Amino acid sequence: MVERSLITNELRKLIGVPFEPIVFKVEEGAIQRYAQAVGDPNPLYNDPEFASRTERLRLLAPPGFTGWPVKVGRPTERLFQSLAEAGAPPRVLDGGVEFEFMEPVGAGDVLTATPMIAAISERETRLGRTMFTVAEITYVNQKGDTVLKSWATLIQF
Repeated sequence: MVERSLITNELRKLIGVPFEPIVFKVEEGAIQRYAQAVGDPNPLYNDPEFASRTERLRLLAPPGFTGWPVKVGRPTERLFQSLAEAGAPPRVLDGGVEFEFMEPVGAGDVLTATPMIAAISERETRLGRTMFTVAEITYVNQKGDTVLKSWATLIQF
């Protein structure tokens, strides 16, 4: 018996197509609350007076913190919806996230995050036929500089 591929033609069409961008504002108070929540005492993230005397002249965000979306929605919401509509398996596990940091993110930045599906593959696992989707999100600041890229792996079965 030949098993049918989990990767439909509709899913293949999603690869490399950017989804609607989401805008994030990086605010001083949000940086401080995030740093406190993750237990990072670095004065670059917590002390505006200290940060104002550094080369960047402002609070910096801990790695991976991108602020809060200006409107409701996260960069991956539409991506998840599109995967489901295209026939992706319904059960999803988090396969981890990788980051590439290019430029510091700090108080006052406005980031535009553009998600897309970078790759889809499948293979047999202990869960049965399993699909692996890599979602890439590129964050660009108000100056047009790419500051961060992330790749999240979704395990779907």
